[in-house]
Parts: sequence; C-alpha cells; structure tokens
Amino acid sequence: MYRAILAIAGCAAVGVGELTLARHDDHSAEKPRVKILSQKDIAEKLDGKKAKATTVEVTLEPGQASAPHRHPGPVFGYVLEGEYEWAIDDMPAKTLKVGDTFYEPTGCLHRVSKNPSGKNKTRVLAIVLHPHDVKDIVIPDKAKKD
Repeated sequence: MYRAILAIAGCAAVGVGELTLARHDDHSAEKPRVKILSQKDIAEKLDGKKAKATTVEVTLEPGQASAPHRHPGPVFGYVLEGEYEWAIDDMPAKTLKVGDTFYEPTGCLHRVSKNPSGKNKTRVLAIVLHPHDVKDIVIPDKAKKD
C-alpha cells in the first residue's frame, strides 16, 4: 500500500513538472511537446547567482504555435527539423530553416514561436541558461489590460 501511494505521488510530481515546461503552448487542444534533454549546473554565475543550463527539444506539429512567453535567462536555439517562425520583442518575424540558430536575451518577449508548415513537423533544440533556483524556464506573458 505504501509503495502504491509513493508510486502515485511520484507520477503526479513528474506530470506537474511536464505541465510546467509545456507552457510553450497555444490555446489549441494539441500542445507543442517539450522534452528535457539535460539539466546541468554550470560554473559561471548568472547575475551573481548560481546557474544551470537546461537543454530542451521542442516539437511543433504543422501549424502549431506557442503562446507569447519569456525566459528567466538567455536562450540559444538551433533548428533541427522543418521550419520555425520566430520573433522576439518588436522585431519582425523570421522563418528559420534547418541549421539556423537564434538567440533570445533574458526576459525578452518571445512573441512568435510557430511551425508555419501545413504538412511537416518542426524540431528545435534550445539551451536556456537560468538561475539555479528557477522552477519554470517558461514564463507566460500576461496580456496588459487597458
């Protein structure tokens, strides 16, 4: 009985963690998949704090997009497969192709994150540097109310 409760609690904790990272989503029923590939402590400090590097693979199905969001540290990305429509802050959107890279400064608004294709999936490798104690590497952007 005790083992069963621990197993259920463990599964629930993993599920909550995956939901936290899956905030790279839009409001559709199908959400982009975010797979954590690694989390490593790094020697360098970020704004004077202990830091970590989290590497993720984001998979977007045809036409799928993420809601606007921010990250608690700089992001370095690489397009592994397909095309990736990407824009930060007020910059115009760019369509990146396999082999293209991108950089997002800490806290900027990642306002466009989309697979523009109607038939092929997109896979992006992203490395997020962030303070060691950060719980969520994706911070949903809250729309400002007038």
